[in-house]
Amino acid sequence: MARVDLSAKIIPLEELSAWREDLRSRGRRLAATNGCFDILHAGHVNYLCAARAEADALLVGLNSDASVRQLKGEGRPIQTQADRATVLAALSAVDGVCIFEDERATRFLKAAAPEVYVKGGDYTVDELPAEERAMVAQLGGKIVVIGHVPGQSSTAIAGKIAGL
Repeated sequence: MARVDLSAKIIPLEELSAWREDLRSRGRRLAATNGCFDILHAGHVNYLCAARAEADALLVGLNSDASVRQLKGEGRPIQTQADRATVLAALSAVDGVCIFEDERATRFLKAAAPEVYVKGGDYTVDELPAEERAMVAQLGGKIVVIGHVPGQSSTAIAGKIAGL
């Protein structure tokens, strides 16, 4: 059986603008989202499929290990950024994955220049960081919030595993 090379879908931040220009030259609209995606679960998969339906391609900004620790605390992430990126890249709904070091997705969004910035229903547009909203507006994009799947949480799954 031939091995699939997922590394082509993992795009370094410094190459993201060129990747985006290639999409644009082919007339493809881009949706982007971001997050930790530490333990991939059904809520993530449903969310990513819905996000992909917002445009011709989906780019996932992935928080680096260091930024996950800043956001979630010690003991996180459970999986390395390389492993999390590989799992995301394996999904057919995902066209590209870009690991970024910052706590906020502002630099990622600037390089990606998506037509649509998609966030999960655990946020409202007003709760998103002001600098991310401003960057999307500056780029002429729109923000779409997709419904949250109740009962699906990497933190809850990690807690359940720890209790075994």
